[in-house]
Amino acid sequence: MVGQSSFRRILLLRILLLSIPILFLGMAVTFRKARSSLLETARENLKQRAVQEEQAIQNSINALQASLAIASETAPLQFGSPASAELFLNQLQSSRLPTEVRCLQLKDLETATMIASTCGNRVLDPIDTSGWAKQRNPGGLDLGAYTLTINQINQPEQSPESSQLNLLLSTPVYNTTGQLRYSLTAQTVIKQTEANPADPDVPGTLQSSTIVIDEDGTFLAHPFPGQIGLNIAKSANGDRLQDILTTIQQGNADARLLNLTGDQMEWVVGFTPLKVPTTTTDRKTWAILAVTPAEVALKGLDQITQILLILTVGLLAAHLLAMLYMARDLALPIEQLGKYALRIHRRDPLERAPKNFRIRELNHLAEVLDNMVGRLEERAKELESAWQEAEAANQLKSQFLANTSHELRTPLNAIINCIQLVVDDCCDSREEEIDFLQQAHKAAIHLLNIINDILDIQRIEQKKVRLSIETLDLRQILKDVVDLQLVQIQQKGLEFRTPEFPEPILVKADPARLKQVLLNIIYNAIKFTEQGSITVQMRLEDGDEFGSRSATANGHRTDHNGNDSGQWVVIAVQDTGIGIDPSQQHKLFRPFVMVDGSTTRRFEGTGLGLAISRNLIEMMGGQISLYSVGLGHGTTVKVALPVVKPVIEPGGNENPPNGTAASIESAPIG
Repeated sequence: MVGQSSFRRILLLRILLLSIPILFLGMAVTFRKARSSLLETARENLKQRAVQEEQAIQNSINALQASLAIASETAPLQFGSPASAELFLNQLQSSRLPTEVRCLQLKDLETATMIASTCGNRVLDPIDTSGWAKQRNPGGLDLGAYTLTINQINQPEQSPESSQLNLLLSTPVYNTTGQLRYSLTAQTVIKQTEANPADPDVPGTLQSSTIVIDEDGTFLAHPFPGQIGLNIAKSANGDRLQDILTTIQQGNADARLLNLTGDQMEWVVGFTPLKVPTTTTDRKTWAILAVTPAEVALKGLDQITQILLILTVGLLAAHLLAMLYMARDLALPIEQLGKYALRIHRRDPLERAPKNFRIRELNHLAEVLDNMVGRLEERAKELESAWQEAEAANQLKSQFLANTSHELRTPLNAIINCIQLVVDDCCDSREEEIDFLQQAHKAAIHLLNIINDILDIQRIEQKKVRLSIETLDLRQILKDVVDLQLVQIQQKGLEFRTPEFPEPILVKADPARLKQVLLNIIYNAIKFTEQGSITVQMRLEDGDEFGSRSATANGHRTDHNGNDSGQWVVIAVQDTGIGIDPSQQHKLFRPFVMVDGSTTRRFEGTGLGLAISRNLIEMMGGQISLYSVGLGHGTTVKVALPVVKPVIEPGGNENPPNGTAASIESAPIG
């Protein structure tokens, strides 16, 4: 059919659609992990390179400082002869100094004139000599006393050397009497030994370049000469460089990833602080940065990417072959089961689904298919039976609605007619008016009872009924119910027998609802008994049988508070009325279901009383049952409730609940 595909194709496509993203996701995760590892390695490498560069610069400055201090003690400089001083400076510059010196100058501090110079007439920047001692240390040469002043050289023209660290170092020169007379200044270049980091093809280990920033944020050395002398605030990532400078001022070394040139190129930066003496008393903190482009740090990532691609393609190929093989083993048994399912309606009743498969789950599926077919056949029979019951219930519902409408219309017509007679002044006397109004009142009460039954069963089904449970004496409830029914019993001329119990019988129940149930049971006995007697019996029985059935039906053994006395009280109402067919007795406690609509119609009522009574009794932890031998043999209704132990006062007296009545004496009526 159009738009359909085979099981094998769907299986392959779905598995590939799931596996390919997972493979590529794994590749991406591995790639990111490799990149992070390479960058982390580069950070650690550059941080160590920055520390090494800081030590190299510090050692170069200290070594040159020592060389100049020793030179200041020589006679050619102390006597101040221009010719001898210049000759000595040329020899000193050409000798093996620890750093490359571009210029040496001897200057007279009193006359501010240049005595000797190795770089012609070019005058080096003036040096602050305010911190130098005017009188030489009497102890002789003391390198610690000769703190050098270090200044930046501003190159007028950019050259390859201008990207290096250019410094001015000065030391005092004292005459033979120990007076401060001259200053010896050297212009030196501290070169970097690393290769150019802009070339990613440089072989060997990770290459880097050095950036030097003073504590004011000025570049003293930079791989790009145009940045020398500029402040970090004017650079591409000034805020991040300022953060690095803040970290440096705190004396910490670290590594970062940032942009140095303003383009899309990222650089890996490792940095460390450098303490530089600028006067005899002051020291400044410079930032030494070892930098290299990120692409140099990630040079090995290309090979890792190639390996990942090869592995991914190989895994996809192996995965595809495995899926083809697996799809064949899965598709063939499923196709056989599908053919069996297509002809299941015309199969031989003894035929079973194929099960000789190599896959255990498919064999189990075949067994499940056989079981399902058997259950469906049974369910079809059950559905047919349920449909028949539903049809019968629908007829009973229609019968109930018709009977209920009649029950509502009859008292309503009586109310309307009686009131209308009174309103139209059709009564001959006041007594006749009162008689009509009493009939209307009686019909209204009957109508209210019908409506209350309908509302009660609705609230019970919606679980909205709330009971007010309290401890009460069952004798008093039964006495109140009997008192309400005495007049009707006397009118029908029935013999009525009630029990006699000298001791209180305590139960936990809603008094109003319990009275409603007992009224309904006794009222039904009176209504369906034309002659004979009605007997009410009350006895105590062992609670084992009742407790087990109550726990099964209601989830608890006895009453709501767990006061189990081990006994139940059983109230049995037995009449000699019309009786009920035993085959129909199970329908009596169902709402909206009547055993015989004609009987209900004959004696009036909606058929809801017993359904409401059963729900209320079970909500109070009790049981209700009905039994009749058959038509014409009367009916017995039993209500069972758990008995509550009486509270024992400290004096030993039982404390019955307030308001309990005396025992109900036997009083045959008729």
